[in-house]
Amino acid sequence: MADSRETLTKKAFVTGYPVKHSRSPLIHGHWLKTLGIDGSYTAQEVAPENFPAFISALKEGTSGFRGGNVTIPHKEMAFALADEPDALASELGAANTLWLEEGRLKATNTDGMGFTANLDERHPGWDMTDCAVVLGAGGASRAILQALRNRGIGEIHVLNRTLDRARELADRFGDRIHAHSLEALPEVMKGAGLFVNTTSLGMDGSDVPDIDFSSMKTGAVATDIVYVPLMTPILAMAEAQGLAIVDGLGMLLYQAVPGFEKWFGRRPAVDETLRTLVIADMENHA
Repeated sequence: MADSRETLTKKAFVTGYPVKHSRSPLIHGHWLKTLGIDGSYTAQEVAPENFPAFISALKEGTSGFRGGNVTIPHKEMAFALADEPDALASELGAANTLWLEEGRLKATNTDGMGFTANLDERHPGWDMTDCAVVLGAGGASRAILQALRNRGIGEIHVLNRTLDRARELADRFGDRIHAHSLEALPEVMKGAGLFVNTTSLGMDGSDVPDIDFSSMKTGAVATDIVYVPLMTPILAMAEAQGLAIVDGLGMLLYQAVPGFEKWFGRRPAVDETLRTLVIADMENHA
């Protein structure tokens, strides 16, 4: 009897190395319970050298999974091993969501969608600006630059300690992206309507340099993809200087929605109950 139930149970995963810190099982577990779905979503820690074999088992159907989420350091390899990555994943060269469809392993990247959906919910109208400033040119920055460009922001300044990294992203995402070193921050902030931190600055309350937001346009918004702590030093600084702020937790929640729908057949809701659940978990593990 247990075997037949195993066949019926829809199974998905999050994989990374390490992966024990992931809050994805909490998020998807909440949705499975509230929607009454016979399914499971589990963390699968897979070392980089074992990742190709993990994906092979997924494709062959021997793992029992319908798909899953992929986190650091496997996103580039997940894209490379997928049968059909979509346009978003292909431009980024990285995938965070995998699913089996008609015997093919499909892939997308939902980070950019999660980023914009969070801003749409927490501060509608955030995109009524033609200039954005993005701090950092690492992996997280890519999906955000792509999403801002696709939303129609006309001028996007990306600043990084290593200028070559920023230039690489400007080359990748087109002529609306302008690369700068960190020293250019005061200049590019003038008249900008959106500031985004994609670096680890302020993570777990670490120190950050002072940032002057005063030259940004009236009604400007600051957001941070760091969500531990929820009120990061950068957000606190921006709020103290009169900016509207949006924390990064919603990006984590919204990027999870498309995958859940692919694996379990229902579109889940991001609501205050879920936010409260994840915040409580963060406080318990602080």
